Amino acid sequence: MANEEKRPDVTIDFGRNPAGQDAAAPAAAPAAPAPVPAAPKAGGSQGMASQVNLKPGKGLDIGTANLLSAVRDVDENVIVKQQRNAFIDIEQNDFTRNMLTKMGVQYVVLNNKMIVIGDPAFDLANIYNRETRRPMKHGMISPDESDALPIEKLLIERLLGQPVCKGEHVYFSVPAEPIDFDMNVVYHENIFKGLLEKLGYVSKPIPEGLCVVLSELAEDDFTGIGISCGGGMFNVAVAYKATAPLRFATSRGGDWVDRNVAMALGIKASRATYLKEKAQDLRAPKSREEQAVDIYYRELIRYTLTQIKDRFEKGSDMPNFPDPIDIVFAGGTSLITGFIEVVKEEFEKIQFPIPVKNIRRAEEALTSVCRGALVAAAADDDNPEE
Repeated sequence: MANEEKRPDVTIDFGRNPAGQDAAAPAAAPAAPAPVPAAPKAGGSQGMASQVNLKPGKGLDIGTANLLSAVRDVDENVIVKQQRNAFIDIEQNDFTRNMLTKMGVQYVVLNNKMIVIGDPAFDLANIYNRETRRPMKHGMISPDESDALPIEKLLIERLLGQPVCKGEHVYFSVPAEPIDFDMNVVYHENIFKGLLEKLGYVSKPIPEGLCVVLSELAEDDFTGIGISCGGGMFNVAVAYKATAPLRFATSRGGDWVDRNVAMALGIKASRATYLKEKAQDLRAPKSREEQAVDIYYRELIRYTLTQIKDRFEKGSDMPNFPDPIDIVFAGGTSLITGFIEVVKEEFEKIQFPIPVKNIRRAEEALTSVCRGALVAAAADDDNPEE
């Protein structure tokens, strides 16, 4: 965190909207009591409502492509807030500043450059045929972005707001060690732990794949396989009664699809991301662009299932399940129509070493990780009740 503290040149300026209100003011986060046992879904919403009384304990999904937070109000509704984990720098002048202000676009001034953050950065990158800059790479803080830490701090602070009370816990997702790439998560985990503690939280890391289990497998006694399909990695947790003795990641994710589609079509990766997110159905591509998305998605799924199978067969740390289990997929990369059907097609082609009862996608796939992290935070006996 030393690099972050040496950046007095960061000026936060979110502009004003035409009505004179803050363009993206942080959500209010006042107080209230008590933990929760299981993943609440009914009443959940996207976007943090203002003037809401919140219970202590938050879940945070720190993803390569998106950042998401989850918190409960006093009626046990889960409120989810999302922000694309990206930014873009643009020329600083009066015209640009006025235009962004009128449009209500959030920006910061960093090293004498105007930087648009979050979802508007992605939109501007597509308009101007540029690449977004990404604070994260391959599921971890990017070593290539000198501005990654101040941008992440700003985005996360806006997602979480101030702690409801002293000692409030936030559980944040961390990737597992990849099995097909030489990388460890120690630096990444400690950077975010320190960042969250500077914001006033008691921060605790939780494996990303286990978050899927906690969010989606309560009816199975939190037993089964949770797979978080992210932009940088696929994270896998093999769990038995809420403990995950086997956790690992594979190094391909949605960004791998974007890069390869971009190279195949001769376009920017940001444009490829847009095409991927607008694609109709993996099983019925209707254009050259959709066909490229289909080809690389299928290869990603095939590769991931093969890696998981090989890890299970070679490992001596596999739990012996008494009954067939569910495999649940979650995360933004799983959202494309036809994803689970293609997974099932590819799954039938391999001899999987574990009896599987069902393969499905999480009911709320994009928010599953932050909701699972919230379950852990709310169930923590050390998290304040009020």
